[in-house]
Amino acid sequence: MTRNDTETIQLRKTRVLPASPEEVFDAYTDAEKQKIWFSILDEEPGIVEIEVDLRVGGQQIAVWGPDADNLFRETQTFLEIDRPHRLLTESTGSTPDGMTMTTTIEVTFEEHEGGTLLTVVQSGFPAPDIRDFFVQEVWSGALDRIEAYLRRTGQQS
Repeated sequence: MTRNDTETIQLRKTRVLPASPEEVFDAYTDAEKQKIWFSILDEEPGIVEIEVDLRVGGQQIAVWGPDADNLFRETQTFLEIDRPHRLLTESTGSTPDGMTMTTTIEVTFEEHEGGTLLTVVQSGFPAPDIRDFFVQEVWSGALDRIEAYLRRTGQQS
């Protein structure tokens, strides 16, 4: 497959979240908030380590998994940051068995009926089945967690 072919394999996922664009942007990019929502729906606590250097050229490094022998790792390099409207990153992820994949992720945050419409466009998947897994499992799970975090923190204020 040529580079051009993988650029056409992309996903688009949207979710309306119950908070302002600023609050959603911060939940998505702040390491301490991510550490909470990453495991907010887990029955058993696992490992979650996140560092964020939120600047163009900076990186977000996330390491997570059920135990030290089964860790996922993702390094996102920030290419564009327009807080609280848009983020563009290059993401390189690896699975515990050593598979790696690099994609481009664009996330936008738009005001929508008292909340925020978050839109993710991720491109560069090596195959449609991997893209489909990201649509059905990865992004659905991440957005469920962010939404649960925002609902919980919104009730506390």
